[in-house]
Parts: sequence; structure tokens; C-alpha cells
Amino acid sequence: MTAKLVQGYEVVIGFETHTQLSTASKIFSRSSTGFGAEPNTQASPVDLALPGTLPVMNIGAVERAIRFGLAIGAHVAPRSVFARKNYFYPDLPKGYQISQFEIPVVQGGEISFFVGDEKKTVQLERAHLEEDAGKSLHEDFVGQSGIDLNRAGTPLLEIVTKPDMRSSEEAVAYAKELHKIVTWIGICDGNMQEGSFRCDANVSVRKPGQPFGTRREIKNLNSFRFMQQAIDFEVRWQIEQIEDGHEIQQATVLFDPDTGETRAMRTKEDAADYRYFPDPDLPPLAISREWVERVRGDMPELPRVMVQRFVGDYGLPEYDAETLTQTKAMAGYFEATVAAAGKDKAKLASNWIMGEVSRRLNAEEIGVDAAKVSAAQLAQLIVRIADGTISNNAAKQVLDLLWAAGSIAGEPLHVDYVDRTIEEQGLKQMNDSGALEKIIDEVIAANPDNVAQFKAGKDKAFNALVGQAMKASKGKANPQQVNDLLRRKLG
Repeated sequence: MTAKLVQGYEVVIGFETHTQLSTASKIFSRSSTGFGAEPNTQASPVDLALPGTLPVMNIGAVERAIRFGLAIGAHVAPRSVFARKNYFYPDLPKGYQISQFEIPVVQGGEISFFVGDEKKTVQLERAHLEEDAGKSLHEDFVGQSGIDLNRAGTPLLEIVTKPDMRSSEEAVAYAKELHKIVTWIGICDGNMQEGSFRCDANVSVRKPGQPFGTRREIKNLNSFRFMQQAIDFEVRWQIEQIEDGHEIQQATVLFDPDTGETRAMRTKEDAADYRYFPDPDLPPLAISREWVERVRGDMPELPRVMVQRFVGDYGLPEYDAETLTQTKAMAGYFEATVAAAGKDKAKLASNWIMGEVSRRLNAEEIGVDAAKVSAAQLAQLIVRIADGTISNNAAKQVLDLLWAAGSIAGEPLHVDYVDRTIEEQGLKQMNDSGALEKIIDEVIAANPDNVAQFKAGKDKAFNALVGQAMKASKGKANPQQVNDLLRRKLG
């Protein structure tokens, strides 16, 4: 497909995502990785780089890297090497960061996702293990800065894409899919506010067919909304600079959500500026095939595998399957609903979960695990739609009542509450063909003009007759029955 152009320019985006691994201790020490502790209370002599201390590899961090490599179909390197990335900053006590450079632990792989109803695939360059730096604190100090080294040594998996994305929409969709994967397989809690999932976007623009332009890196995007705003602003800014005759200078920039603008932080360094060399205190990381297979055996069913199963077993469109597997909880809710309603109602269950249930979840900003209607209740509601007991509109009324009752009770009510609500509210459809025929006969007799117009070939007149019949039945008539009877009587 032809890339979307902005003012005649093609946008080129690559991502680097720092994913904090879900280990209890740091990558090279036993210090806690817990969030929110008092400053500098979780920094050991190893994290502080005191003389004589030596790093020891955290096996849990390695296993999480292996798990990610398997999840994206990448090559897990049997041998990878740690290096020292040298730079000087107040929150980096060693004066270097232990990372991986020439031989990363995860190589290649890909991530697929939807932008609207169009499927996209982004190729990954690598994912490598490294330690986090500390944090500079400015807001609580007047004219000074404080340094908190609690984060120093926290295990990260830096995930690097190829420059495959061509719009901010694609970039956000990719980031959401990556977020889904790392939380699904349990290697990261995904908490963006606490810094567990931080994205850097490398953005450049070029005329179609031209070499890549000079990129600027937007650092530490910790919100999907800000991510799109930052990229869109940066694209507009770069195009304006080029159109005004200026050259883009490679730089690291920050996004200010208050102004909606990016601003340069420093000139962007290249790999040579960091003077990488192998860390003499850490031997090469050796990962045996048996270790990889052991991790594979402990993996949950992956989202992409579940998507294929939902398409094959339930006959769902791929878009539905992708949507329903956004989280493990959503996938479980769908499968529990289908198990109770019947496999033949899978598409109807999908429609209701993606539509009415998700709308209510979004309105209340809660996850499906906090839904006020249980899967069993939704299944019963779907059964009553399928067997003609209630119409779709009536079902929405029932769902509203169930949701409200569940909110009051604090948890979903018993499944029998569905039938009781339908009965008490008088929402059953009119399925008595004799009574319905009488209504239709009266509607035909009372609307001779519409009847004549329909027989003259005007379909709108037929819809008007259907509306009159539904009104006469107070909305309780089965719409399909009304259609069928009207057509038969009108010839």
C-alpha cells in the first residue's frame, strides 16, 4: 500500500522501548525493584558502583528476555555479550551503563497489529538486556536537583524496531500491541505512569523515494495520547524547517504536554560517542537450547495463536479476534460467554462484547475483570436474543438494568436475574403470529397510500409500514416476523 503522505512528505518512524522486567530484584544485585520507596533506600554497593563490587547476572531477567524472543518469533542468541556504554550524567554512578551492543540476546522478530481494519507488521531489529540509570529530581528542590538511585540497576529489555512505521497512528498501534504482548506474557507490569514502559520515537521525514532523512529522537513517551501528539508535532516542525530551507540536526528532544510541542534537549549521540567495549566483569551470556525449550514450555498461549484459534474454532473475522485478545481478561470473558451460550452464538457474543459491554467499560474506565455483568449473564442475554425472546433494543435495556444492579451489589448478580428482568419489565417480543397478523392487517388497512407506493416500487414505503407495525405492537413485535408477514400479505 502507498504510504500516507503529510504535505507531500513521507513520515518514517522507528521505536526504542525500555521495558522494565518484572523481577523482584535488580539485574546485577539483590536490591529490590519495588516502586515508591524513599529515595536511595534500594541502592546497594553494587548499584552505587562502590570499589570492589562485582555484578552478578539475574537469571529471572534472562528468562524474561527469552520469553519475549519466543513471543515475537525472534532468534534467541545462544551467546550474547554485555558491554559498557560510557557517558557521564549525575544519575549514573558508574560513569557507564551495562548494556548489550554487538551481540544482543534477542535478534529479529516481528509484531503485527491493526490500524483500523488494516493489518500492519513491524520488523524488530533487536531486544537487549541492560540496567536502568537513577533519576534526577528537580521539582522538590529550589535551585537544586536531587539524585535518587533506587532505579539504578533495575533490569530493562530495550526493544528496537526497524524504521517501518509511516504515521503516528501506526506508531501508537504498534506501542499498544507491544504493551499487550509484554504484559500478556508476564515480563512487565506495563505501568506507564511508574516508568515501567517508556517509549522513544525516532522521527524523520523525506520526499517519497528519497533516502531517509535526519532523525530526531523523542524521549520518554509514557502515554499513548502524548505519543501521538508528540509525533504529529515533530513531523509538522520538521517539514516546516525543511520548507524554510533549514537542515534538520540530529537531536534528542522532549515533549511538553502543556504546550503540545517538542524541544531539543541535547545533540543526539551516535554509538561511537559511547565508546562501547565488552564488560570485563561479566562473562558472555550462554543460553542453551534446553533452557529455551524449558521457557517455551512455561509460556501461556500467545495472542497471535489465540487469534488464529478464535478465527478457526469460532468462525470470527480476524479483526474481531484481534480485538477480543487485547487482554487475557477480555479473551477469557469471551470464551466463558461462548461456553455458556453455545459455540453457534460466538459471533453474536463477539458483537456484544466489542460493542455494548466495551462501551460501558470505557465509560467507567474499568477493565473487563470489573464488569458489572458476568459472562454467564451476558450468555443468557445472548441466548434470549437468539431464540427470539427479546429484540436487540430490548436486550440493551436489560443490559442497562443488569449493569446498574451489579453496580449497586458490587458484583454481577445471578444469571437468573436476566430472565426475571425481561419478565418484570415486559420486554418479551410478540411471537404470537395470530396477534401479529391482526396488527399488520390493521396497519395495511390504515395506510393505503404507503401500500400503493410500495407496490409501485418504492422501498421507503415498506419501511414506513414496518415502523407503523412496530409502533402498534409497542416495539414488542419480532422485526423479522413483521417483515416476512408484510411482504407475504403485500405480495
